[in-house]
Amino acid sequence: MNQETGSVQVSGPLGRLKKSMPGNTTGIVDEGHIHNGLPPSVLVEASITPRLFNLDAAAAYLSMSPWTIRDLEAKGVLPRVRVPLPRGGELRKLLFDKADLDRLIGA
Repeated sequence: MNQETGSVQVSGPLGRLKKSMPGNTTGIVDEGHIHNGLPPSVLVEASITPRLFNLDAAAAYLSMSPWTIRDLEAKGVLPRVRVPLPRGGELRKLLFDKADLDRLIGA
């Protein structure tokens, strides 16, 4: 923690915290207090699991190749989520609902 500004330095794509300073040994969030320099709202947002998976995430979730997922979608076995766009179009990105992925494997 920077003593002058009270800020915490972060690094990496997920903002991994640097080692905590001496004196910050609890690491506990209680009644809205700051945890290692992050407010509780940030910690809550990080725990949200996504409902929609892109092609690669769906393939990883099912331990399959992205091409297998594409084939299942093309044959109508696995429905994709269609996101409408203004002027009548739809998003081209392949998105899959976690519930449909679970239903596919019978979970």
